[in-house]
Amino acid sequence: MTIPTPSDPAAVAVELEKLRGTMAEGFARVDGSLAPLVRRGDQTDRALADHETHLDALERSRWPLPSIAALVALCGLATSLWQLANR
Repeated sequence: MTIPTPSDPAAVAVELEKLRGTMAEGFARVDGSLAPLVRRGDQTDRALADHETHLDALERSRWPLPSIAALVALCGLATSLWQLANR
């Protein structure tokens, strides 16, 4: 195999075509390697959205607990004051 001279336009075209093929193969290989990572990223995004939905549901169902605790405490205070007043 001889090294073509740069002055030969056909040789330059052939080398450019080989380079183009090599680059296309490399990009295809990289694209194939990145596809599972993209899929995992999409799965992670869906899982985060699902966790966020569950967290929002838990936060919504939790809000009455402090109110109920305050009402029970007030009822206990009222009961103890009523018993103290009746003595």
